Amino acid sequence: MIKNPFYTSEHFQGKYESYEIGSLELEEGETLRGCKLAYRTFGHLNAAKDNAILVTTWFSGTGKIMEDVYVGPEHALDPNKYFIVIVDQIGCGTSSSPQNTPAPQSMAKFPKIRIGDDVRAQHKLLTEKFGITQLALVTGGSMGAQQTYEWVVRYPDMVKRAAPIASTARISRHQIIFTETLQEALMSDPAWKDGWYEDGMHVRRGMDRMAKIVALQGWSQEFYQEERFRTILGMSSLTDFMNSFMKAYFEPMDPNALLYEVWKWQRADISRNTGGNLETALKSIKAKTFVLAISHDMFFPPHECEADQKLIPDSQFRLIESKEGHFALNGFEPKYMEQVDACLRELLSM
Repeated sequence: MIKNPFYTSEHFQGKYESYEIGSLELEEGETLRGCKLAYRTFGHLNAAKDNAILVTTWFSGTGKIMEDVYVGPEHALDPNKYFIVIVDQIGCGTSSSPQNTPAPQSMAKFPKIRIGDDVRAQHKLLTEKFGITQLALVTGGSMGAQQTYEWVVRYPDMVKRAAPIASTARISRHQIIFTETLQEALMSDPAWKDGWYEDGMHVRRGMDRMAKIVALQGWSQEFYQEERFRTILGMSSLTDFMNSFMKAYFEPMDPNALLYEVWKWQRADISRNTGGNLETALKSIKAKTFVLAISHDMFFPPHECEADQKLIPDSQFRLIESKEGHFALNGFEPKYMEQVDACLRELLSM
């Protein structure tokens, strides 16, 4: 059951395409049959097929925000120079998800997906659909950065450059507790029955509770103290911000899909590829890597991102200054994208 068909429509999400990769055998031992990936492309693939850039998506997001904020001739991700592919992660609503997968894998029977499953599916899309065997860059923010880390460890010879933004290579204990609060909030709604929302259209209490938790951690203390919700977002008050921005952002989404994404987020860990040894995984990275952190990020604090970077050979750490915290990823503050573009341009020149 699709909670809100308009949410996945081209009118809401912009133009995107869908590619079926067939049966995807999952790390958890199940199989996602007829797995489809939603994607959008910009620019043209050159004859050598070495100008491709992969952009991955974050929790609750689709390629639409990445298209609007990160791609364009004024940005480092310039479609006049590169062939840019943005792929929506499995479970987000546009790619194969609980609410759009036909029986017997719809509803509560939708299998559990891990970050590694996303990356293997994306690999099939790039190689089968476009014949791409080399990526000039892989980048993404938050859960998109978790996918970026997975890419450079799983396919070290395919990725020339990588720029994980605002994330760590393995979820921290702090993050595990935080994501558990999101689960508990989503499951607190009276409509939650037998481990599933049978009708996601009428879930309000749980979604609103989750929105408030995300608002607490996703924006910095300075964002609230300086009332930047007025100057940056144009909200008239804190109540207006919570109702018209935070709650409104999550309202169209399917709570079942969000729960599946949270489950995936909790288990992000590239050391699964190296027998549980994170240092070994990070030291195996061959791509020229810039690790970008956001100065006031409380989801993924800069010192945690830098700790990963120090273990990656031939890498650099870059601090993006923004009082918007983790939500700076959305590009509300122009200076954020100016800094990110400068970093990506430098990386792409290497």
